[in-house]
Amino acid sequence: MNELSPLEREDFLRNCLQELLQGETSEGKILTRLRKKILGMNQNDYAALVGLSRRTLSDLENDTGDQSLSVINAAFKPFGLRLGLLPTHQHLLVDCVKNLPELTSLRKVNGFRR
Repeated sequence: MNELSPLEREDFLRNCLQELLQGETSEGKILTRLRKKILGMNQNDYAALVGLSRRTLSDLENDTGDQSLSVINAAFKPFGLRLGLLPTHQHLLVDCVKNLPELTSLRKVNGFRR
């Protein structure tokens, strides 16, 4: 497997999330890509890691089934992700993200980081 550097992993994750937010892909497809590219794991091993059955993981990755919030969060936890509410209008999403307290304080301390 071709191991990614921490920066490459972060860029890959960011790109996946941008595709998801732009409606270009699904949560299941993102989970599959993250599992394979970042961890290099097959479904059986990954399911055991996150405490799910291989069938449940397969259903998640294929965007089928009706999983609970706790199951979805367990599947995405190794990547530092959890399910949440997002505005459906892009301008609201942009406003919410750019006004996060940690980003606002970062801008005050480091004026060059915008």
